[in-house]
Amino acid sequence: MSIFKAYDIRGIVPDQLDEALAYKIGRAYVTFLKCDRVVVGRDARASADAMFEALARGITDQGADVIDIGRSDTPMLYFSARNEPAAIMITASHNPPAYNGFKMCRENSIPISGDTGIKDMEKIVLAESFAASARKGEIVKKDALDEFAAFTRSFARLDGGRKLKVVVDGANGACGYTYPKIFDGMNIEYIPLYMEPDGTFPNHEANPLLDENLVDIKKKVLETGADLGAAIDGDADRCMFIDERGETVRADVAGAIIARDLLKTSPGAAVLYDLRSTSAAAEDIETYGGKPVMCRVGHAFIKRQMREHDAVFASELSGHFYFKAHNFTESSAIALICMLNLMSETGKKMSELAAPVLRYSHSGEINFEVADKDAVLKKLEDTYGAAGRVFHLDGLSVELDGWRFNVRASNTEPLLRLNLEAADVKEMEKKKAEVIGIIEGK
Repeated sequence: MSIFKAYDIRGIVPDQLDEALAYKIGRAYVTFLKCDRVVVGRDARASADAMFEALARGITDQGADVIDIGRSDTPMLYFSARNEPAAIMITASHNPPAYNGFKMCRENSIPISGDTGIKDMEKIVLAESFAASARKGEIVKKDALDEFAAFTRSFARLDGGRKLKVVVDGANGACGYTYPKIFDGMNIEYIPLYMEPDGTFPNHEANPLLDENLVDIKKKVLETGADLGAAIDGDADRCMFIDERGETVRADVAGAIIARDLLKTSPGAAVLYDLRSTSAAAEDIETYGGKPVMCRVGHAFIKRQMREHDAVFASELSGHFYFKAHNFTESSAIALICMLNLMSETGKKMSELAAPVLRYSHSGEINFEVADKDAVLKKLEDTYGAAGRVFHLDGLSVELDGWRFNVRASNTEPLLRLNLEAADVKEMEKKKAEVIGIIEGK
């Protein structure tokens, strides 16, 4: 399987991605973009320094300068690249320790995806068709942490309200480089958990979407009587919230709540929500004075659509929260601060903010391995299309009387993913069983 994927370059080190290949990728990147400098950051993984040295050598041999911001998280990389022509984050996000990779951007932190450059770079690497270069680039070190932390902290409005207690599980990932600086001295009681960066991820995987990785933070929230928990992924561009009862808050629900906070200062602004989200998200965005815009899944698509609509915010069921003020990119720290702002100002518990958004029954995302994805989608459309409103923004979505569903192929795994919602639990379970039966050919 190619390491040149839909959203990034990612593989096992050194079996799939070694220093020689990282060097060629650096050269291919500059050849493709024709840029004169590249901001480069790297996360906590053990192979990060070796990958940086090889990548930087390729970039400089191709004639571009490297602005080295050192160990960082992905939001810090995006911030540092906001006025730059190109940027690369060395990370494999939430993947196991043996992996590493590259998230790539063009100017203003605009992502490069499979269809906007990654596949072109793969061809350049395979053919070694690098452009001729008359100069050797330089590596310039830049300390970006203080400026990034100050910018992120500027979103906080916590001085006048109740001092909230928050547990943050860093999963030994890259947020350990930035979160202490961001939250130090803020008017909260900050309880860190696994915040020491360690690319072996010794306590649990850095993937907050999996329930087994939330066991410790839920326990800590209950033990400390915390108001809120936030579980961060390996490169800090995703987070999942835990309420004061130790219950997970779905990311689409959290997104609707954060939108409410941002719309206070941006009335009438567009807010994007991914098509898997609860219907309540769109309804609440409108209620609080925003313009709801449905978007397809995937950070490259969402960022493009945000710019098209000049959206103030976007959220994704996978725990990505995007902010116009952060150059239309993700920030787990800003998402956490917005949540704390609203809790402080309303005096409400996390569960109380979430409850009104949970007025429909949602299946959660269910994955299926199927032999013929297109045949399954056609069968579902043939079964339900005539009775409902059908659209193909991403896979198949059908809205019917009292319930709705989306089935889409994963962009990163060989799976079909189902999300279904209905007015109540009984109807949801009934329709879920019905749709699953069709998907599984029963």
